Amino acid sequence: MNPRSADRPDRRAFERLLASERRAAERPRRQVVTSPRTIAVRRPRYPLTREIDEQTKLGEVYMRSLVRTQLRLGLFVCSLLGCVVCGLPLLFLLVPPLRVVEVLGVPLPWLLLGGLIYPLFTLAGYFYVRSAERNERDFADLVDRR
Repeated sequence: MNPRSADRPDRRAFERLLASERRAAERPRRQVVTSPRTIAVRRPRYPLTREIDEQTKLGEVYMRSLVRTQLRLGLFVCSLLGCVVCGLPLLFLLVPPLRVVEVLGVPLPWLLLGGLIYPLFTLAGYFYVRSAERNERDFADLVDRR
């Protein structure tokens, strides 16, 4: 076998490598072009309050979500109070010995249903108002953030 023929595949591979390097050197290098202005001109945003005022589909979706949240809160507070107000007489009906218990000379049913239920109503009202205001504040933040 001729010693030159053994070198030929390596020489051809070397020549191809050199040719590809020449082509790569001839190609211009890619450069990243950036604007000197970092804040590009943006088209003015369509405010969400305008969507709500004009009663568009998007505005309806946002308002429906607020109303649904407020309705859910109202139903929760009313059902909680309803369970307590209806549950106490039911408790006294099902457990007769509680009907005769007296606290400071006042029967327990009278004390609970006639006096101590009103602070519970006040606390529930306070909870409802605070939660409703929080829901409205979250909604306003959502509208302003968009």
